[in-house]
Amino acid sequence: MTAASNSTIDPNSGFSPRTKIFHSLRPSISIPPSPLPRYIFSLLSSSPSAALIDAATSRRIPLSQLPLLVQSLASNLRRKFNIRKNDVAFILSSNSIHIPLLHLSLLSLGAIVSPSNPLSSDSDISHQIRLTSPVIAFATSSSAARVPPLREGTVLLDSPEFEALLLPSTAKFDPPEVFPDDTAAILYSSGTTGRVKGVELTHRNLVAVIAGARAIRAARPSPPVTLCVVPFFHVYGFSMCLREVALGGSLVVASAETRRGRRMDLELVFGAVKEFSVTHLAVAPPVVVAMVKSAVAEKYDLRSLEVVLCGGAPVANTVIERFRAKFSSVALMQAYGLTETSAGVARPLGSIESEVKGSNGRLVSNCQARIVDPLTGDSLPPLRPGELWIRGPVVMKGYAGDKEATAAMIDAEGWLRTGDICFFDENGLLFYVERLKDLIKYNGYQVAPAELEDLLLSHPAIVDAAVIPYPDDDAGQIPAAFVVKEPGSAINESEIMDFVAQKVAPYKKVRHVFFTDTIPKNAAGKILRKELVKLVLTHTASKL
Repeated sequence: MTAASNSTIDPNSGFSPRTKIFHSLRPSISIPPSPLPRYIFSLLSSSPSAALIDAATSRRIPLSQLPLLVQSLASNLRRKFNIRKNDVAFILSSNSIHIPLLHLSLLSLGAIVSPSNPLSSDSDISHQIRLTSPVIAFATSSSAARVPPLREGTVLLDSPEFEALLLPSTAKFDPPEVFPDDTAAILYSSGTTGRVKGVELTHRNLVAVIAGARAIRAARPSPPVTLCVVPFFHVYGFSMCLREVALGGSLVVASAETRRGRRMDLELVFGAVKEFSVTHLAVAPPVVVAMVKSAVAEKYDLRSLEVVLCGGAPVANTVIERFRAKFSSVALMQAYGLTETSAGVARPLGSIESEVKGSNGRLVSNCQARIVDPLTGDSLPPLRPGELWIRGPVVMKGYAGDKEATAAMIDAEGWLRTGDICFFDENGLLFYVERLKDLIKYNGYQVAPAELEDLLLSHPAIVDAAVIPYPDDDAGQIPAAFVVKEPGSAINESEIMDFVAQKVAPYKKVRHVFFTDTIPKNAAGKILRKELVKLVLTHTASKL
C-alpha cells in the first residue's frame, strides 16, 4: 500500500488538503533493523561480472569477494589499531576502490566513518578533527601530512601496509552489536551558509536510502555499470558507493580530481564509459555543463550510456535543453537532497519523470514534505513556492556536538528545515527554486539568482556564470553577475546586461557584470556565493 492511498491525500500530487503535508507517492517500505554492513551483504549480488573497478588501472575487485575482504580488513584493523565501537575514523582521500572496503570494514567494527575533502583548508581540517575527535586517520601519500597526530596514527591507503591489511586474518572476528540509531558516519556540511558542521547519519538512515532505492530499481537483463566521478567524501558519492555495491551493480571508480587545470578531463571520463561499457554516469553539475559545451564526446563510442545522474546542485534549464539535444538517447536525472537527509530525498523514476524539465522527481519512500511560507509560517499547496521541510527515516540524527544548531534545523515534530525554496507541482514532482538566503531583495521584489544564471548560460559567449546580491543605497540589493567568457570572446558588460534586460522583468535586470576566470564551487558543484559576495564587498570597500 502506498502512502498516497489514504482518502485524504491527492493521489496525483501526494498533498493532503487537511494536513497540508505532501506524502511520498513511492511504495512504502519496511526498513530492516540491521546494521548497514549486514544489510548490504544480505543483498550482495552473485553476478560474476559485478565488481569494483579502478578507472585508471582497470583493477577489479569482484563483489563476491567483498564479504571476505571486509571481514579480513575489519579483523586486522581491530588487532593492529584496537579500533572499537564508536571510535571515529577520519578519512582524507580522493576516490579509490579501497574506500567502499574501508567504509564497510569500519562500520562492521561499529566505528564511525568520517570522510573529508582532501582539498579542504588546514583550518577546516583542524576544525573537523576537533568536532569528531577521531582516533585514527586514513589518507594517501599526498594528503597524510595534513592530518595532525592521532592516537592510532595515519594509515596510507596507497601503501603496501594497507594492502597487507586486506590479507586473511587468523584472528576470530566477532562483530559488536550495532543498533539502527547508532551513528554510522559523520559527514561535513559544505559550510556555504556558516561554519562547517558534522552531520551524524545513522545506520537506519543509510539502510533506508538503500532500501528505498532497491524498492524502485527496475529489473535489467544485466547489472548496471556506474561510473562515479563524484567524490566519496560528499554525501552524494558516499551514499552511491554503498548503494551500488548493495544493489549488485559494478562501480567504476574515478578520482573526482580527474582534471586538467580547473576543468574536468572529459577525455578520461568518456574513455572510461567506452572501456567499461558504462550504463550510468554519476556527476556533479559542472560536468554536465562541460559535456554540452565540449566536442570531446564525438570522439567516443557512448552507446552503452543510458543515464547521467546529477545531484549536489541544480542544473540550469538551458543546459538541460542542450544536453537533451546533444545526447538524445541518454536520460538526464537530477536528484535533490542534503547531507542532512542522507543524500537524495527526491529523485526521478523512469523516462516520464526525468523528461520534465527542471524537476527533481518525487519524494523517496516513507518521506513527507511541507512547503512553508517563510514570512507567515503557513503550509502551502502545490505550485506555491516556499521553504521545503522534510520528515522521514533519512533525516539525520543531528549535528555532532551542537545541540543548538540541531534544534534550529529540526523541530520537535521531526521536520527538517532545508533552507531551500521549492515547490511541488500537481503530479508530486519537486522543483528547486533557490536558497532562501540567496534570494536578492530588490525594492521589495525577490529575485532568484538561479533564474538569471540559467539565462546567462544560454548565451553562446558565456561558459559559466553566477549571480549575487550587490549592495545598493536605493534598492537595497541589485543583481550582479560574475561571468566566465568563452576564450577569445569580446563580449562586454553592456552587451550582457542588454541580453538579460530583453528577457526579464525590469526588477530582475542584471545591473553589474564582473568578468572572472572561474566561478568558485564546492565539490558537488554548488556555487560558493559568499566568496563572491566577499570579493565584491572587498572591492567596494577599497574604492571608498
